[in-house]
Amino acid sequence: MKIIFYLGHPAHYHLFKYPIKFLKEKNHDIIILIKKKDILEELLKNDGLNYINILHKGRRDGKIGITWGLLKRELVLIKIAKKFRPHIMVGTSSEITHIGKLLNINSLVVNEDDFDVVPLFSKLTYPFADCILAPTSCQIGKWNYKSISYNGYHELTYLHMKYFIPDNQIIKTFNHKLKRYFILRFAKLTAHHDAGKTGITTEVAEKIVKILEPYGKIYITSERVLEPQFEKYRININPLDIHHALYYADLYIGDSQTMAAEAAVLGTPSIRFNDFVGKIGYLEELEHKYELTFGIKTSEPQRLFDKIDELIKTPGLKEEWQKRRQKMLSEKIDVTAFMVWFIENYPKSVKIMKENPNYQYQFK
Repeated sequence: MKIIFYLGHPAHYHLFKYPIKFLKEKNHDIIILIKKKDILEELLKNDGLNYINILHKGRRDGKIGITWGLLKRELVLIKIAKKFRPHIMVGTSSEITHIGKLLNINSLVVNEDDFDVVPLFSKLTYPFADCILAPTSCQIGKWNYKSISYNGYHELTYLHMKYFIPDNQIIKTFNHKLKRYFILRFAKLTAHHDAGKTGITTEVAEKIVKILEPYGKIYITSERVLEPQFEKYRININPLDIHHALYYADLYIGDSQTMAAEAAVLGTPSIRFNDFVGKIGYLEELEHKYELTFGIKTSEPQRLFDKIDELIKTPGLKEEWQKRRQKMLSEKIDVTAFMVWFIENYPKSVKIMKENPNYQYQFK
């Protein structure tokens, strides 16, 4: 097969890196396309993957910047797709569905955000997609007839114990004495679906640091520019190694959805503090079904501080979270193996899953 994978965010690199690896091993012809976003290009370079950057300068925030960036990416994508003529284009983006429809190329959208959380993305993408692959916890709305649901999460494509082996030697590179430590993550919150949403402010961050400092080391990873008072906490680590740091951390606190979910599936207690709390299906499941994460709204900062204080004083916390992680893993499928099978056998795989959704449990 000829396959285009389009990566628009660092999280997509992690999502697709193993499916790409295994499909390449089966001698499928693959092109990886990216746009400039945070550390995405750095991750690909560090992993030695070949790619084509279709938007080198990134885009400006705001509706005009987003629209202009989309048009520029589509112009480049149409040229590549015409020349390569893939059997299928895979990604979490509108571009592949628009160009796929125009050139009669199958487009597979892989998403885990509920349609009403990313309404603009849904309206721009789902009407043109051939198929939408999403977790059972994800709501697709009126486009549900196009969707195939699987019992898992994006994060399990790269953090399932089959694929991720934690290495505490990496921790020694930034935490030489292996002291107890905590990871904070500050997201930028400038995507179109982030409009009007807030997370951890400077004032809240200062209070969090004050609570945590007596109990261990603090490390911050930030998508936005760090204020001077936080610069000394910046984690000095290869971006490819951040999940090892997250696995061994005693606690994660941030306003990033993805990293909260990553911490949860790794068995690290996590708290997300933003205005999306209560609205995202897969995080709601991780919180209320598996009790692996906590969501706290920005209107309740004192609840955040109290929860941090409670968790860092709870004995045997990591051990309990690992038990909860094992329960979650026992019920979920091997999403990577399922995704490889689904892409490789598309569109026959759609028919199989429509007729027998339990077919996915062959991938455990």
